[in-house]
Formats: sequence, structure tokens, C-alpha cells
Amino acid sequence: MKGDRVEVVVDVGDGSRNYEIVATRAGRRVEVHIARGVVEVSEVTRTGVAVRTARFMSSRILALVEHPVESKSPDEE
Repeated sequence: MKGDRVEVVVDVGDGSRNYEIVATRAGRRVEVHIARGVVEVSEVTRTGVAVRTARFMSSRILALVEHPVESKSPDEE
């Protein structure tokens, strides 16, 4: 959903670095896959095509935080 985002904090040796992956358009979402020591964060279209992908070594990740967009109920609009 547009507005979904994932923040990743990675250890770079002499400090840390922040990355943010955001669903930029309507109908897109952010997915996280963890397998074999690699964390993959992708912005995906409705049809499942990855638009943008970021890969991180899981041993270097200090924090991974998912921020889903809060959907409004039809009564609030």
C-alpha cells in the first residue's frame, strides 16, 4: 500500500547506516524476505513484479522496522 515503509539499520564497521525503502505509488507494497543469511526488501507492484530491491547481510543488520500505513475506515472519510 502506498506509504508502507521499512527502515533498516546496518553496521558498517565504524558506525551505522540507515536505509529506508518506501512504497512510492498506489498499489505498491513493501515485502521482506529472509533466507540463507540475506535479508531482501523489495517494493512490489500489484502483479508481483519487483520495482526496487535492497539486499543486506543479516549478520550486519542492527534493526529492521516495518511501518505499515494506517488505513482509514470508510466511516472516517
